[in-house]
Amino acid sequence: MLRVGNASGFYGDRFSAMREMLEGGPLDVLTGDYLAELTMLILGRGKLRDPSAGYATTFLRQVEECLGLAVERGTAIVANAGGLNPRGLADRLRELAARLGLDVRIAHVEGDDLVERVDELGLGGSRYGRPLTANAYLGAWGIAECLRAGADVVVTGRVTDASLVVGPAAARFGWARDDWDALAGATVAGHVLECGAQAVGGNFAFFEEIYNVKASGSADVRTGFPVAEIRSDGSSVITKHPGSGGAVTVETVTAQLLYEIGGPSYAGPDVTTRFDTIELAEDGADRVRIGGVRGGPPPPTTKVCLNHLGGHRNEMTFVLTGLGIEAKAEFAKRQLEAAFGDDPPARVEWTLIGSAKDDPATQGEATALLRCAVLDPDAERVGRAFSGAAVELALAGYPGFTLTSPPGKGSPYGLYSPGFVPNEVVEHVAVTAAGKRIPIPPAQETRLAREAPLAREAPPAQGGHPIPSVERAGHTAEAKLPLVDNSPPGQPFGRPDGRPPQVDARLPQAVGEAFSGTTRRLPLGRVVGARSGDKGGDANIGVWARTDAQWEWLEPFLTADRFRELLPETREHTVRRYALPNLRAVNFVVEGLLQDGVSASTRFDPQGKALGEWLRSRLVDIPEAVL
Repeated sequence: MLRVGNASGFYGDRFSAMREMLEGGPLDVLTGDYLAELTMLILGRGKLRDPSAGYATTFLRQVEECLGLAVERGTAIVANAGGLNPRGLADRLRELAARLGLDVRIAHVEGDDLVERVDELGLGGSRYGRPLTANAYLGAWGIAECLRAGADVVVTGRVTDASLVVGPAAARFGWARDDWDALAGATVAGHVLECGAQAVGGNFAFFEEIYNVKASGSADVRTGFPVAEIRSDGSSVITKHPGSGGAVTVETVTAQLLYEIGGPSYAGPDVTTRFDTIELAEDGADRVRIGGVRGGPPPPTTKVCLNHLGGHRNEMTFVLTGLGIEAKAEFAKRQLEAAFGDDPPARVEWTLIGSAKDDPATQGEATALLRCAVLDPDAERVGRAFSGAAVELALAGYPGFTLTSPPGKGSPYGLYSPGFVPNEVVEHVAVTAAGKRIPIPPAQETRLAREAPLAREAPPAQGGHPIPSVERAGHTAEAKLPLVDNSPPGQPFGRPDGRPPQVDARLPQAVGEAFSGTTRRLPLGRVVGARSGDKGGDANIGVWARTDAQWEWLEPFLTADRFRELLPETREHTVRRYALPNLRAVNFVVEGLLQDGVSASTRFDPQGKALGEWLRSRLVDIPEAVL
């Protein structure tokens, strides 16, 4: 068994987590995920100022505090904190180890940075121009080679988040490149661990069942970090250190599995993992067993994260109080737009947030907010020229005029777009502690997605093939065939029980036939949980039912069409829906809702983190039989 922990889910996560995880219990490997699309942009801008920068400096400070403890405990550290400069970070770590008097073998993985090759690879001609950063999502085998060569610390640039777990598992158990099911199982464990505390109750829809939010002190509300106990067949148990905060349950794991995914075929550089084959089961207190995961060859192309400098942005927020909120909002909007004259920012977006209560007992209850966000290539146009124009309305605006902040300069923003290149053009290299360079060849076997035949059969009571559908803006829902089926011809792959894949062809009215009793109008969140997030400019909202009966109601009820009714802001966007019966879940992908990615989005929830909670708050008619 291999015990792998996580101490970071993003650049800026809890600084003390590395020490907490090393002191909290035995670990073979401690991982840290520091990179996201936005992080690569931030690191890229930093490297423009200082070519020797480009890595997560927080990681270096954490290691300075904890490296001796990791050596004492025999715990290897694997992190993607190298960002745009893994070699530079490895050098700084060697200097640190020497200063601390520690004999530590430090290796790194490189080859993901393609920015100097964008023209050669056809990545430089997008509508955004030449990218600031261009990084391929490498797989796990470079990490595995470093560990096999005896590394105590491995730092990487852009690898897939799950690779931080798959690499150590492949090194420990000696997996071959085509051990698809084992690799897929470890990928699932890695996906659960990659966002740290989210797997143990962080951001959990039913958080009040875990935390005593009314208790004094912090002991009852401080969430721990996850641990995966991985076995040689790729199966695992998700748990946490004894005494750490939060909880590990089937639902906390389900929530994380649904986070920032698309369809059930989860393609990576080493394996395509079938999320519709995952089997979860309680394995004791704060222990959830993951098994049954099937995998197949990866696709023949590698995804590339492209970040471009987009321009500058700024925002001002008006405080609206008391009567006539909508009229006050319209007045402020017209006054500021008049101040722009004939030269407004390239993009102006207004958002009215909240509403005043009737007969408010506090000023807060009487208040709503009006947010104006602006973007433009010209820093001056969205700097003091914009924010100063808002302030100048202070004595000439609506009654009760006030703002939430003083005038200020704008800030630069970036634009994210994905790219794809053939696997063989990516020069993935493991650089061992001894300085030996080991080229990592691409997967020998790859497979394009292919559609399985549409079967108009009733679905099985449990398990089953993913049920995708797509509804494009301005169109009614259309059936969409299942995604990739990676089994060889004649060997079913989409179903854990080996039976042929099936598609749920039930019509929406079937929900009325199955649950024809009394209903109550309640928030959808009374019976379902949700977790949402961003995939570049797209948003994903995963929704799961808590019981079998609730799933039988939810699956035919929450169609793409009904989803768009409940979240009207998605109506102008293409919505893709995927059902995962094995998780009692449906996942929705809303294309373009977050515009050009988190840095450029003018939405006040630019990463879509709260969309799931918005959906859960909507009132629907729920059969009493499932309450």
